[in-house]
Formats: sequence, C-alpha cells, structure tokens
Amino acid sequence: MLTALLVLIYITPATLGVYHALLYKRDPRAAMGWIMACIFVPYGGPIAYFLFGINRVRSRARGLKRRLFYVGYEVGQRAAVHSGEGEPGKSGVGWRITGQTLTDGNTVTPLYNGDIAYPQMLDAIERASERVFLATYILKMDTIGTQFADALQAAVARGVDVRVLVDGFGELYAWPRPSRALRKRGIATARFLPPRLLPPSVYLNMRNHRKILIVDDAVAFAGGMNISDDHVETDRRKRDVTDVHFSIRGQTVGELAAVFLGDWSFATRGEEDEVPKQVMKPQGDMRCRVVPDGPNEALDALAVTIQTVISAAERSVDIMTPYFLPSRELMGAMESAALRGVRVRLVLPEKNNLFYVHWAHQNILAELLRWDIELWYQEPPFCHTKLICIDNDYTLIGSANLDSRSLRLNFELGIEVFSRDLNAELAAYFHRVIATGRRINYDELANRSMPVRLRDSAAALFSPYL
Repeated sequence: MLTALLVLIYITPATLGVYHALLYKRDPRAAMGWIMACIFVPYGGPIAYFLFGINRVRSRARGLKRRLFYVGYEVGQRAAVHSGEGEPGKSGVGWRITGQTLTDGNTVTPLYNGDIAYPQMLDAIERASERVFLATYILKMDTIGTQFADALQAAVARGVDVRVLVDGFGELYAWPRPSRALRKRGIATARFLPPRLLPPSVYLNMRNHRKILIVDDAVAFAGGMNISDDHVETDRRKRDVTDVHFSIRGQTVGELAAVFLGDWSFATRGEEDEVPKQVMKPQGDMRCRVVPDGPNEALDALAVTIQTVISAAERSVDIMTPYFLPSRELMGAMESAALRGVRVRLVLPEKNNLFYVHWAHQNILAELLRWDIELWYQEPPFCHTKLICIDNDYTLIGSANLDSRSLRLNFELGIEVFSRDLNAELAAYFHRVIATGRRINYDELANRSMPVRLRDSAAALFSPYL
C-alpha cells in the first residue's frame, strides 16, 4: 500500500510536469531537459520544474503599458505591428518588435559610477514637487541608501507622491530590509513577487531587474546601477563596482513612468494609474525608444532586438556586459557580423563577482575567437556596465545582461538611443576601458588545464539557469 502511494505521488506530478513542458516550452532543448528531469529524477524533478520552469506571470496592464509590452506571437497579433511602412533600418527593428515609434526631443547623458550618478539623483529628488517613482533591484541601507531614504522621506513631507518598488528577492541582499526601513519612514513601498511561505509563493525566477528613477516630468534615470556604497569611492574605501547610469530628459520620461506604473500596479495588485498626460517640451535632439522585456507579453523583446540590430551592423559592434552566457541565436548574430567584416568587440570583467559565470563563459569564448571577434577583460573592480554600441549612431542602454536569466526570466528594461553624439562618447569610453584592459587570446583558452576545462564545461551546462 505504501509503495503504491509513493509511486502515485511520483507519477502524478511527473506526468503534470511533462504535460506542461510539452505544451508551453518553446525551446525544444529546455523542454527535453525538463521532461527528462521530471521522469528520471523522482520527486526532485517535478519540484524543480515547479520552482524554476513555469512562467506564472501574466500582466494586468492596460493602456500605454499594453502598447509598450506588446510582443505577440500569433499571426493575428502581429498584423497590427507589421501594417504600414514603419521605420527603416536599425530604427525599424524596435518598431516592428514593440509597435512603438521613436520619441524625438530627448537628451541622454552618461553618468559614470555612483560618484557622479547618485548626487544628481539625490538632487532631483530634493527638487521634486509632484512625484518620485523609484524602482531598483538592490537598495542597501548603508550610507548611500540612507541618503536616498532621507531624501525620499523629505519629499513625502513636502506632499510629493513618492513610491518605491523593490524586488522581493533582490532586497534580500540588504539588511535591514529596505522595504521595512522605507515603510517605517512613511514612504509607500511595494515588493515585486516576494517569496513567502504563507500563503505559498515561491518566485525564485522572474525578478524585476529594472532600475528606474522618475522625478516629476522633468528627468529620469535608468541603466544598470543599483543603490549602495559599492559604487562609490571614498578616502576610506575603494569602489567595489564600476557602472554607467544615464540621465534622460525629454518625452521619453513619460514612457518610463508608464513602465514603472505598470510594475507598481502588478506588485500592489491595484488598478494601473494613468500616465500623466502632460505635453513635455523637447529636451534635445536624440531619438529614443523604450523596450521593456519580461516573462509575460514582452517575452524576447530585448533578445530579438539585440540579435537583429547586430545583424544589421555595417561597421562596428561594441558590447560591454558583466554576465555573458548568450543564446545560440546571439552567438550566431555576432559571428555573422564578424564574417561580414564588421569589427565586433566584447568587453567582460576580468574578475567576476559570480565565479561560476566566469567559468561558464570561458567555455564559449574560443568559438568567438575563431571568427576574429575581439575579446577583452576589463581590470578590477568588477564592471557591472551594460552597453551595446553599433556603428556610429545606435546605442542600447538599460538593465539587461546577455544571459538567459536576464533575457528570458527577468523583467528588464532597454532604451534604444539614436544619436551620433552619445555613440561617440561611449565609443571613447570603450577605448579607455580597452586601453587599460587585457585582450584574450586563443592560447590562453586552449592552455587551460584539463581540470579547469572540465570545471568550465560543467558550469556551462547550467548556463540557462545561472
């Protein structure tokens, strides 16, 4: 009797797991992996699939957010996006994927490291008169985090609409918990998909990795920088992380506010607020497009955008990312560009904060070298910057890393910027980084010892989940 019960307990969830993977996993490799796990790993396989393999997220968005997140897969859904002539060349890629036209009249300014970014962000909060929306993955309640908390609390006291959205898993990097600390100060704070036992809600994947600060209708800040002392250098401590954040002025600020309000509505299970319908004055000559991405209606928006703009490159592709575990499609786009004579450069941190990611990416770099793609290691401290610059007029900034977790499991944000001036400034930044970096050669990878090669290959097996 007991044996029959144990078999039933094994067969039922395994069957449900196989059924679900067959119907909903679009990648045959992922589907096969999960099916094998459910069948041949009793009890543990179905549990792992329940925790890591199922996308449970469905947005309740409407209005502008619905358009921003529009990435349909059925023919009927795509018809609306493909109708009309659209935009030419690289500028048309994002339009075809999201249905969003480019927004004119913007200025995007790079802010190098927390020493430059944080003072400007804090100054904007201190000047706020109507609203402050802040979304971040990690907010540590250290010296810098406390300064932000003080500024947000002062804004609340002035009658400003202040809302802070922290990721439910990302906040576990900090103690005390930022959500508790901010609520004690009277600041409206929400957590995005927090893990909890009662009632059960275990969202280990599907993190909100976006970093956005919107102040009034005047300025927004976006990129990949979290909020902590790690990004600041003082007389007493060295900087642990380098990064580039961006200030944005102009009409794109309203689109970023729409993304935040959609996430806020999802996290609070409330009705989505209307985006402020104020006509913002042009603040420059840069054209921008917001490209949200997530395991919902926006699935694959950034991945497809990145692959396609690389495929459209004519002269150069410069990529800087902290975590590089690309899909075969992205690898193919980079290799194809190099074979067409496009100069392709990839800059990675020499010392990664996630050692297993470093091991895994070493297993794939030799293939890129085969096609004359330049590979560079940036010297410490750890480089957390995410940049893609193509030719002399296209830049993609935002929060996404080039790995499966980021591009398929997280809620991310990309911003396309069409500007020769911004591209030139960031190209100069690439040159400065490379000038102090170290170029990776084939011999370095080929001469790894057998234990190291086995270690790297084993780590690469788990790259879709790292």
